[in-house]
Amino acid sequence: MSEDKKKFIRGLHNLKPEHGGCVATIGSFDGVHRGHRAILQQLREKAAELGLPSVVMIFEPQPQEFFSGEQAPARLMRLREKIETFVEEGVDQIFCLQFNRSLRSLSAREFVDQVLIAGLNVHCLVVGDDFRFGHDRSGNYQLLKQAGIEHGFDVLDTRTLEYQGERISSTRIRRALDDADFELVEALLGRPFRIAGRVVYGQRLGRQLGIPTANVHLNRYRAPLSGVYVVEAFLDGRCLPGVANVGVRPTVGDLIKPVLEVHLLDFDEELYGQRIHVEFKAKVREEAKFSSLDLMVEEIHNDIKIARKYFAEQINDAEEK
Repeated sequence: MSEDKKKFIRGLHNLKPEHGGCVATIGSFDGVHRGHRAILQQLREKAAELGLPSVVMIFEPQPQEFFSGEQAPARLMRLREKIETFVEEGVDQIFCLQFNRSLRSLSAREFVDQVLIAGLNVHCLVVGDDFRFGHDRSGNYQLLKQAGIEHGFDVLDTRTLEYQGERISSTRIRRALDDADFELVEALLGRPFRIAGRVVYGQRLGRQLGIPTANVHLNRYRAPLSGVYVVEAFLDGRCLPGVANVGVRPTVGDLIKPVLEVHLLDFDEELYGQRIHVEFKAKVREEAKFSSLDLMVEEIHNDIKIARKYFAEQINDAEEK
């Protein structure tokens, strides 16, 4: 079993006695941005002070997805990427609860009793003072503070992190992605925006047209960005330049859920089954529906020219420095 899997606990029924006694935080942590990482640092510091393991509690699906379905905000990060990032950040355990009708129906007090006390035996909880939980979001920071007094656990307010006078949030990152402001996205995330996944078989239409692509299913109805982009793909320690489309391929017209299609420049290796990380650098254009495949191919070749120009300019800028 990998180290990541050892750290991941799914469901109350999988909690063992040795998991009890911890310092915990709760949230969606979508994107694990700089604000989230400030919370994780606070969590690690308190856990080290008390000599207890640090635990991040998350939910699948995310609560907004449960309530809003396809209308929920697009995810910035898949569950697997989130777990990997938590591990990189030094979190000891990731505890994932299925957000379903049963969990939703728990009152705030029942959530405290069943999950925080009986389940995790929390010694300290790190949450924001705007945190809401329980049926109809009736639980709040003050209720947690009172429960802590009654049951002997501390409740600490999380640190709020701002950038350019505005709070760092997943919503703000989605806005920046929508604006293709990748500089701002990187400043908020603390790293470039990436999508990771395993390369799957597609129609092989790109290969037939002389423009092979590595396809990654996003497994969601909405992606946090859409269109054609200059990208870098990371594979086996290699950084490969390319151009990518995120969308539903309206010219071909066979998709409901968006897919990531990456054409790697001057590259001709089989990638099926391999896991790649795709980093977005600049937007080329919106996804478009073309009246013919010939017109689509012509536009894709133009996208490739733009990508080549982008990377050539990056090399020139680096040399001048």
